[in-house]
Amino acid sequence: AAPDDIKKQLSEKNILVEDWGGKYQCAEISAKKGTGIDDLLDKILIESEVLDLKANYSCFPKGVVVESRLDKGLGPIATVLVQHGELAKGQIFLCGAQYCKVRELLNERSDVVKTAYPSDPVQVLGFETVPNAGEVLKVYSDEREAKKIALQRSQLEREANFQRHSKLTLDQIGKDIKSGAVKDLNVVIKGDVDGSIEALSDSLMNLSNDEVSVKIILKSAGMISRNDISLASASNAIIIAFNVSASVNARKLAKSYGIDVRYYSVIYEAIDEVKLALEGLLDPDLVEHSIGKAVVKQSFKIPKIGIISGSFVEEGRVIKNSLLRVLRENEMIYEGKLTSLKRFKEDVTEVKNGYECGIGVAGFSDFKENDIIEVYEQKEVKRALK
Repeated sequence: AAPDDIKKQLSEKNILVEDWGGKYQCAEISAKKGTGIDDLLDKILIESEVLDLKANYSCFPKGVVVESRLDKGLGPIATVLVQHGELAKGQIFLCGAQYCKVRELLNERSDVVKTAYPSDPVQVLGFETVPNAGEVLKVYSDEREAKKIALQRSQLEREANFQRHSKLTLDQIGKDIKSGAVKDLNVVIKGDVDGSIEALSDSLMNLSNDEVSVKIILKSAGMISRNDISLASASNAIIIAFNVSASVNARKLAKSYGIDVRYYSVIYEAIDEVKLALEGLLDPDLVEHSIGKAVVKQSFKIPKIGIISGSFVEEGRVIKNSLLRVLRENEMIYEGKLTSLKRFKEDVTEVKNGYECGIGVAGFSDFKENDIIEVYEQKEVKRALK
């Protein structure tokens, strides 16, 4: 760590700390060693006294979701930092697009507490679904009012999602025109905590390039529900579940719809599998392999077949129905397919190095002595993401 470098960078932004003659307090702490925490707390208390900061205990409680997760035994849990009022068990609250009742309050040691005061971090039980970090939790006295606002928010959320997907589609059309056909891998991400979901989402988005891209259709915390399966079916997406499972009804629906649901507990395993899936969307490279070379000695006509070149195989082998080029004085004069191959009067499929044969080429009959016939094959080679 280089605290002086940080202070210098802050000064360049016109933020001077007290050590450098400014008005901003500064505390050097170490989360790893635990040093400097007491100094930080003292400075926070001094600052609050100078600014005369006081919390309001008499208003309706309000707080911010710092983190959320899905607990196997307790269900959706959110760590809330209380800002105003006194949060207590049994209160009706609105958070995002859901309204619920506080079922229980737990402290940082998961012990039950009766009330949470301003600046207290507390774990709140009672959510229907896992809330997003940053959402505001607000307590209401009237349940009908909370329900009405929740319905309005859910409607706005659906409209926003629809517009976002439409916008992505329109942008994709322009991208297709600009760079050719772009292939997409649609993904629905479900996880236990927001942090893991964001890390996984960012890593998958970084796999995109000009030819193939990852589209995150939905990312949220909580178990896989029937709605997630329906969304994946409508958008032809795969579902990536990180440290969560699917409900029984969701599993049945996924099986009936044929939705691919992948379960992971390690982020890198999910990234590697999606990377392999994207590489499967890449058009393979066509690699040419030379099979053999023959020299034309003379040409002659065979009834019902046409002009055949009497040739001598100099290198490799000549195979029937393979691709070929006809070269004259090192210039290609024709490219096509070997349709007829004879050894004396017998039809054969292959003639090896050192033997003579009769070669017939579809659409070409103007053979001349010393023309070179190159026989080759093209193989598809799977491409990898760079």
